[in-house]
Amino acid sequence: MSPEQPTPLPVTAVTCLEDRAHIERTAALDLVSGVQRLRLGPVSPLAVDRSLHAELTADHPTQVLDTRLVRTWTPRPSSPSPHDSALRHRVHALTQDRTALHHQRDRLDARLDLLGRLSADLLRDIAEGAGAGEADPDRWTRELDRLDAQRDTCAEQARTVRARLTTLDTELDEARQALRLAEDEPLELTAHIELTVESATTGPARLRLTHLTPCALWRPAYRATLHGDRLTLETDAMVWQRTDEDWSGIHLTLSTARSASATEPPRLHEDRLTLQDRPAAERRTVDVELREEDTATLGPTPVLGLPGVDDGGETRTLRPTAPVSLPADGRAHRVPLTTSTAPARLELVCAPELSPVVTRVARSENLSGHALLAGPVDLVLGGGYAGRATLDFTAPGAPLELSFGSRDDYRVVRQAEETRGTSGLTQRTVITRTVRLHLSRFSAPGEDDDRVIVVRERVPVSEHASVETRLREEACAPAPDAVDPEGIAHWTVALPPGGHRTLTLVHEVSAAAKVIGL
Repeated sequence: MSPEQPTPLPVTAVTCLEDRAHIERTAALDLVSGVQRLRLGPVSPLAVDRSLHAELTADHPTQVLDTRLVRTWTPRPSSPSPHDSALRHRVHALTQDRTALHHQRDRLDARLDLLGRLSADLLRDIAEGAGAGEADPDRWTRELDRLDAQRDTCAEQARTVRARLTTLDTELDEARQALRLAEDEPLELTAHIELTVESATTGPARLRLTHLTPCALWRPAYRATLHGDRLTLETDAMVWQRTDEDWSGIHLTLSTARSASATEPPRLHEDRLTLQDRPAAERRTVDVELREEDTATLGPTPVLGLPGVDDGGETRTLRPTAPVSLPADGRAHRVPLTTSTAPARLELVCAPELSPVVTRVARSENLSGHALLAGPVDLVLGGGYAGRATLDFTAPGAPLELSFGSRDDYRVVRQAEETRGTSGLTQRTVITRTVRLHLSRFSAPGEDDDRVIVVRERVPVSEHASVETRLREEACAPAPDAVDPEGIAHWTVALPPGGHRTLTLVHEVSAAAKVIGL
């Protein structure tokens, strides 16, 4: 194996990470006894040099002495070859003509400058001769006429050359633009692996080389199809790669490992706590405020910027069932991973405080056998595309909830009223809020069945003993079916065709006289 004939080193396996890829290459080598240097490749010039690692497997003793990545680039020749196109030959000819005209213009400018100096010398000679009484008008006339004729001829030639240069520059710019659009490609680096090995005897060996490379990433994607009471969830991976080499028939592994993250724990800083007496005015009052909080705490805290892979804080790996091929075009390619089907329960849900629409929600379980990472979901309902939703991190066997869009045959109107007063001798501040929800159903001809809608409305929850919240069930019409610990009231409402219902929710917030901020 000579350096002029590099041994191919194809990509056989790839572990795609959140923002890079771990490449594995294999090749069969025929080693000779002693130390030898092998040239392998070509490989992607984006490979990270310090991540190169080579291993040899053979029946006889072998050893890898050195592994390095050598990048080269070949500049484009200055003159075209006979095999180049007519357009490239034309650009070359126009460039040569332009260079020749520039030289001719420079020569004409130099000649005009010389003739100007000769004219000045002749005029000075005439002035000196006339002052000395040596007048020769005939000679002076002949010399001046000859110089003027030469200067006019040279100036005309210079004007012609400049006009030709202007025209030639325009033609050359147009030809170069056409060549750039038709044929020119950017100069690209090429890279090879130079491997120095030592073998005890002559014989075959198998090389395994690994390295990291940027410009490759993946994100999870899903497709949910609802057929009656069955929900089919297809788990795919969207893979992008532009590593300057195609991946053909590789064994792909998708990992959520973050190799770039620091592995050291954060440094501990001293945090001093001091006690001080509260002022008398502060002890007499309690400052509170109304705020909204999300109760969902599953998964890591979201960060601003490019969305990463939400794996629930644990490194996870996914593998397709068959080898895949991914071109290096920088586009998104969908790789199928798993498909699971589970029983689903379809509900009509409405949260009027958030949105005045009734949505179709399918509730199921994650029966895919692996954790579902957070990602977008394409929704298919009734054989057609129904929209796109977002799936949060879902552990195996955990409940799964997907919204399949809104229903246009329902209308919800929400009205809220608030009154404030003071009760009795305790001087407690009482805030009473009355919420009325008006639900209407617009039915098509032939519909005669009732539709059940689950309505949710929020009731405040107090975190301080000086503030109390209470649901006035006697004033509700009807009273909620249930109120969960987060203060969400639930109704299950059955609407007949063309029917309408009104739900009334009354709750109050009472605070002691020393409470301020409400």
